[in-house]
Amino acid sequence: MNLTITDVRLTPILVADPPLLNTQGVHQPYTPRLIVEVETADGVTGVGETYGDTKYLELARPFAAKLPGRQVSDLNGLFTVAEQVAVDSSRVSGKVDVGGLRGVQTADKLRLSVVSAFEVACLDALGKALGLPVHALLGGKVRDSVEYSAYLFYKWADHPAGVAGEKDDWGAALDPAGVVAQARLFKERYGFTSFKLKGGVFPPDEEIAAVRALAEAFPGHPLRLDPNGAWSVATSLKVAEEVGDVLEYLEDPALGTAAMAEVSAGTGVPLATNMCVTTFAEIQEAFAKDAVQVVLSDHHYWGGLRNTQQLAAICRTFGVGVSMHSNTHLGISLAAMTHVASTVPNLHHACDSHYPWQSEDVLTSRLTFEGGEVAVSDAPGLGVELDREKVEFLHRRWLDDDGALRERDDAAAMRVAEPGWVTPSVPRW
Repeated sequence: MNLTITDVRLTPILVADPPLLNTQGVHQPYTPRLIVEVETADGVTGVGETYGDTKYLELARPFAAKLPGRQVSDLNGLFTVAEQVAVDSSRVSGKVDVGGLRGVQTADKLRLSVVSAFEVACLDALGKALGLPVHALLGGKVRDSVEYSAYLFYKWADHPAGVAGEKDDWGAALDPAGVVAQARLFKERYGFTSFKLKGGVFPPDEEIAAVRALAEAFPGHPLRLDPNGAWSVATSLKVAEEVGDVLEYLEDPALGTAAMAEVSAGTGVPLATNMCVTTFAEIQEAFAKDAVQVVLSDHHYWGGLRNTQQLAAICRTFGVGVSMHSNTHLGISLAAMTHVASTVPNLHHACDSHYPWQSEDVLTSRLTFEGGEVAVSDAPGLGVELDREKVEFLHRRWLDDDGALRERDDAAAMRVAEPGWVTPSVPRW
C-alpha cells in the first residue's frame, strides 16, 4: 500500500444560493466553494471542501503544491505546511468575514479554514485505502445518526430584479407567518424537530414575535435565535427576558466576549457562539468569564475534524455544551460534519446545516435527512462520490464569472436591491 500523495487538484466553483437575509445583507445568487482532491500513488482519491473566496484559493494553491511526496496519513504535518505558506495581510487584517459572520479575521483563521479541506480529503483517501469509514479513523462512532436543526431565514421570494439566479420553491418569509410556514416545510420535507432562526434582520420586537409564533406552532420543539451580534447588551437582555422561556439557547446576541459576558451575567438563558470562540486561543477568556454556555464548532473554522474533537473534549472538561455551526456548504462538508459529530460523546444539541437550502451539489447522490437526522455512513472514507459532470458545470460557472461573485459579500448583494445600503454598525439595535 502506497499512501504517498502524488497529485492535488483544486476546483473553485459557484453554487446557487437563495436570497436569504441576515444582518449584513442578503446572500448572493451564487456563492464560491472550493473542492479539494488528494490522490495517492495507488490511485485513491480523497475529497474535501471549504470556502472558495479568492483569499482562500490564493492560500490553497501554494499549500497544495507542497503536498506531493508527503504521506496522506501525515495529518499533523498539514499544520506545519500551512505555517510555511505566507498570508497576504491586506486580505485579513482588521476585516470582518462577512460571509461567515465570524468576527475579525486573522492569518491563522484563514490558514485553518484551508487546512480543514485538506485534512478531510486526506482522511477520506486514507479511509478508502484502509477500507475504513472516517469515523473509525477518528476513534469510532458513538451514535448511528446525527440530528440536525432546521435553519430558518428571513427570505425574499426571489433575488432582485435583473439579477441572474436559480428559482426555488420556498417562497418569501418576511414576517412571523412566513417564518412559521417555512418551518412547516422544513418539518414536512426533512422531519426536523428543532428550529433555528437567523435574526438581526428586523427590529427585535418583530423577531420576538416570530419566535413566539414558532413556539405556538411547534410546542415543545427546541428553538434558537441568532442575530449575529447585532444587538446591544441591553437589547440582548430584553430579548432573553421576552422569549427565554421557549429558547434552547440564544446565539451571539451581542458582539464579542466582553459583551457576551455581560449578557450572560444578566440572564439564565444559555448563550451559544460561533463568533467569539472560533480558535483555541479564544477559549480561555470566554470560559473564564462564563460568556458562553454552548460552543458551536465548525471544522472549517477550527482546522478539521480532529481539532473539532479536541474542542469538544475541552468543552466537556469545563461543562460547556457543544454543537455545530454551518455555513453555505455542500454534501462533502455535511458528510464530514456527520462523521465527526458521530464521535463526539457530549453532542447534546442538534447541529446546524444549510444543506437543505442548497439546490446544487457535487455528489453523485445527495445526502438525505430522515426525521431530521443524517445516517452515519460505514462505507470507506466519507462515503460520498464526486459527480465529475456536476463539478465541471459549477467550475465553468466560476470561470465564466467576471469576478463579481467570486467573493462572498452579502452587503454588496443587498446594494443591488437597495443602492444606498451600508453595512449596519454594531450594535444595530
